[in-house]
Amino acid sequence: MSSVPRVRLSGGLEVCRVLNGMWQVSGAHGAVDKVKAVAAMQAYVDAGLTTFDMADIYGPAEEIFGQFNSQLKSRSSGNDSPALQSLTKFVPRPGPMDRKVVEKALQRSMNRMQVDSLDCVQFHWWDYRDKRYLDALGHLSNLQQEGLIRELSLTNFDTQRLEEITNKGIRISSNQVQYSVIDQRPAARMEHFCLANNIQLLTYGTLAGGLLSERYLGKAEPSSRAEINTASLSKYKNVIDTWGGWSLFQDLLVALETTAKKHDCSVASVATRYVLDRPAVGGVIVGCRLGVAGAGQHISDSLRSCSPDLKLQQEDLAAIEAVTRRSRDLMALIGDCGDEYRS
Repeated sequence: MSSVPRVRLSGGLEVCRVLNGMWQVSGAHGAVDKVKAVAAMQAYVDAGLTTFDMADIYGPAEEIFGQFNSQLKSRSSGNDSPALQSLTKFVPRPGPMDRKVVEKALQRSMNRMQVDSLDCVQFHWWDYRDKRYLDALGHLSNLQQEGLIRELSLTNFDTQRLEEITNKGIRISSNQVQYSVIDQRPAARMEHFCLANNIQLLTYGTLAGGLLSERYLGKAEPSSRAEINTASLSKYKNVIDTWGGWSLFQDLLVALETTAKKHDCSVASVATRYVLDRPAVGGVIVGCRLGVAGAGQHISDSLRSCSPDLKLQQEDLAAIEAVTRRSRDLMALIGDCGDEYRS
């Protein structure tokens, strides 16, 4: 098993700095074979990538994790079984947020994941105008104090709301946000607040759904549904369009590939390392297309990205930032982190 670097969240949970993202089993990336998905998780654990990120709305993700974790324990004796870290999300529909509603949702996740308590609950809320998110977080905080939750975290909250919640005395361990060499909005406001309040950023979209790879270097702009055939590709192609378009994106890929060749690694590893090195970033979530037909595993890229011998130098950063400086300001166009999910 490789020695994958870890970060300790404020409640004491240690997670890998590269997390295995399970959005890809939600159904929006192709049909999922649950048996194959469970089996595919073993290769990640064998590589030392033991942290899995999922959500109650990611289709069978929690059930797949639960089945794998149960099988892993049954195959191992005593302390032979590597400890897994499971981060899930509580993404409620708008409505009353009394304690029973919150408890029921958490119990459902625990049943699916086959656990007695939750390592980390990352709370998402769709509409800031509905202030019942504070009710939900109050109950989650109480349940944390009672031992049902180890880490209480957020997903796609902006800096203003993060500050509001923290000022209410609710301890937040992390905030999961979009962050990449393309989308650097967290650097505008959020990083500073997180550093001052011991909050880690867990980032997604860091590889732009796979677009930040050699596969797209020198290629014509994809436009058809056959070319943009997953939820990730569609989402991040739109981000690229807003950021600066395909021509500028090609310039970015050239800069990333030049750096990758210099360090004998992939474009994906450089793009991941770039974000891992940002202030307040605890970890990067890399999607795993577990049990999806035609999906490749990119474990070696993930391991290389967090290897201590991959060190981006000032000249590497200057070459990358010479391109990103020519892009549009996503903070001005979209707003703070998570604003793309709210009207």
